[in-house]
Amino acid sequence: MRSDADHVDLLRRLAPQVLGVLVRRFEQFDACEDAVQEALLAAAVQWPQEGLPDSPQAWLITVAARRMTDQLRSEHARRRREDTAAAQVPADDGFAPAPGDEQRPDHDDTLTLLILCCHPALSPASQLALTLRAVGGLTTAEIASAFLVPEATMAQRISRAKQSLKATDIPFAMPPEPERSERLRVVLHVLYLIFNEGYIASSGPDLQRSELTREAIRLTRAVHALLPDDGEVAGLLALMLLSDARRPARTGADGTLIALAEQDRALWNRAYIEEGTGLITGALARATLGPYQLQAAIAAVHDEAPRAQDTDWPQILALYKLLERVAPNPMVTLNHAVAVAMVDGPRAGLDLLATLDADDRMAAHHRLDAVRAHLLEMAGDHAAARSMYLTAARRTTSLPEQRYLEARAARLTGGNDP
Repeated sequence: MRSDADHVDLLRRLAPQVLGVLVRRFEQFDACEDAVQEALLAAAVQWPQEGLPDSPQAWLITVAARRMTDQLRSEHARRRREDTAAAQVPADDGFAPAPGDEQRPDHDDTLTLLILCCHPALSPASQLALTLRAVGGLTTAEIASAFLVPEATMAQRISRAKQSLKATDIPFAMPPEPERSERLRVVLHVLYLIFNEGYIASSGPDLQRSELTREAIRLTRAVHALLPDDGEVAGLLALMLLSDARRPARTGADGTLIALAEQDRALWNRAYIEEGTGLITGALARATLGPYQLQAAIAAVHDEAPRAQDTDWPQILALYKLLERVAPNPMVTLNHAVAVAMVDGPRAGLDLLATLDADDRMAAHHRLDAVRAHLLEMAGDHAAARSMYLTAARRTTSLPEQRYLEARAARLTGGNDP
């Protein structure tokens, strides 16, 4: 017998497939999404009591399509016309999926749905929310909790996103090249942001939000299954797996942050490391080089080292130099500076870090202060390092990071704060 958790996982996996079928047939994203949510709710109530139907996907399509049919009939009756979408479905309540819908491979609809949710007409925040709701199957309350905003605020954000899609009258179809490739890059970036928010929560009491990292990995697996030869899709999935492999060792029993160099590597998820390493090795051998592949390669070098002191820093430095040429951005420079410090000494790393001082995007970012503090500590300038650790602690909105940075500062002065 399936547990409630099994039912939830199944419903989340089927949600984008069912929504894709409905949007393809009815061409009304917002109404179809509401109908699918109602069908998912009905399944959550009925399936544990009545048992799993023979074809769960067909069951959901049938129930959701009935909701759509009822709604369309009501609208058309009010408008006194029945020559549009409602007239195209059978009049009885025994609606059945179109031939092949329940067996149709989900990859076309799922990828199309992802691309629709990541349309450039939407803001990045709306893309994240709509992807998690429509493709991830998360409830509005779950998404609001993950991003630490009130449920009403998240509901408004999702509603505005759906209205934007409706107003732009975007067809539910794969865009032509080269727009398709550009939109895929947006999809990958949204999945990357979802994973990052789960891997290091931007604020709140917890360092990690495993529900978001799991969802990002699940969705990226789906995209990889659809596009197995795309090197950047494989690279992103590898990066997620290689990073999430360290999750069991990243915090102590009390939630305290544990730095990479201090983690118990025996706790790392070896299955994820092997899968991620295999993915990135294959992608680098056959695909055009891209930033996700390079980041995954760096993660693989870290994960393959049995001890922190065994890390191949010269290889990591070479990969960061290449990454800065392929996809330059301040966060890459920040990590590049650490690699420089590990190979050429902390002063060389600090010199590279100084190039970010004039970058408005990093001027008040706590990670710039935290990395500078770390390199100053390596250089033996403990007073300056302590000051930078405390500045970083004041600027972060993550409680675990704040406590970690304060502890680093306290350690440099025997625990006496000013």
